[in-house]
Amino acid sequence: MRRLIINVLKGLTAIIIILFAIVYFSSERFKQFGGRPTGVTYQRIQSSPQYNGKRFENPTPSEVGSPAHFRETYSKIFFGDERREPEMVIPVLLLDSTSFTAEPPDGLRITWLGHSTVLIEMDQYRILTDPVWAKRVSPFSYLGPARFHEVPIALDQLPQLNAVLISHDHYDHLDKNTIIALAGTGVQFILPLGVGAHLTMWGIDSTQINELDWWETWASESGGLEVTATPAYHFSGRSPLNINHTLWASWVLVSSSKRVYFSGDSGPFPGFEEIGRKYGPFDITLVKMGAYDEGWPDIHLNPDQAIDAHIALSGRLLQPIHWGTFNLAFHDWYEPAVWLLREARRREIFVVIPKPGEMVNPADPSEVEEWWLPDLRR
Repeated sequence: MRRLIINVLKGLTAIIIILFAIVYFSSERFKQFGGRPTGVTYQRIQSSPQYNGKRFENPTPSEVGSPAHFRETYSKIFFGDERREPEMVIPVLLLDSTSFTAEPPDGLRITWLGHSTVLIEMDQYRILTDPVWAKRVSPFSYLGPARFHEVPIALDQLPQLNAVLISHDHYDHLDKNTIIALAGTGVQFILPLGVGAHLTMWGIDSTQINELDWWETWASESGGLEVTATPAYHFSGRSPLNINHTLWASWVLVSSSKRVYFSGDSGPFPGFEEIGRKYGPFDITLVKMGAYDEGWPDIHLNPDQAIDAHIALSGRLLQPIHWGTFNLAFHDWYEPAVWLLREARRREIFVVIPKPGEMVNPADPSEVEEWWLPDLRR
């Protein structure tokens, strides 16, 4: 009898586990992990120069940190004394639909909304990059890095967009609920090869999904805007089971009179020079500079490397992104701004470091206001 009871309990346990798995893997929560490329897209992936037959790869093999760096990383998680989150209230300039009624001066205006989310207005076109309105960048609403500040504008207050650019599928760059909300406006999504599978799983119409391999170009119907996927040095994946099954990219935006570069995520690599030769000079480069660490030295740029990339790209004005919004690394939250400004002054590089929601006119940028100083002085 005892053995029978044990076997019944084992059977019930197995049934419960199976039922839980069925419910979970069919739930909206599981859909956060996205889909896998199939059909025509999978065929394109197979023929991509960036694909090795199993996954996408960087131009040269990635070099992770040494074992000593890994030990240091784990030590920092529990014992680091960096000020990774602000104690001050970050100043946010709140915006609404009326904020964009006036035409951009000189045909170009850049509005940083936090992290890598930027609204680019150039020659009558509006492009939104890596839109993330989520409170946390994680597959779970209750876990993961939380925002330092509110998003400067509500989703339903955004002006009409011509395109949404996605650099890769990590959670701090591709936010499911934000994408679904934007899809309702009919906007076109421009994505690296393979990332469209996530949008397809989320119910986005295929007519709104445009996937590009490196050096491929999407053009607006009028032909007045061209967006080209360019190389970056990074990786992809929304779970440990789908690492590098989708491509990552930086982006070049060219209108009739303006040129903008958006880095997405990248580490230092020679590709910046090639992009600069082919498409520069740029009126402004939007280059990531946060979440760097010795433990992952080749997939994220530090501020000094961001300046190197800007110079290689033949940029006129540098505006940093990927900082000041989420705790993603083991440095003071304000360190990237302090470091960048110091090096830019030393190397005589023109930079702007706007507050979230602050509009930048690249033709006539304002002096840098060191709005992070209250925390630095504590």
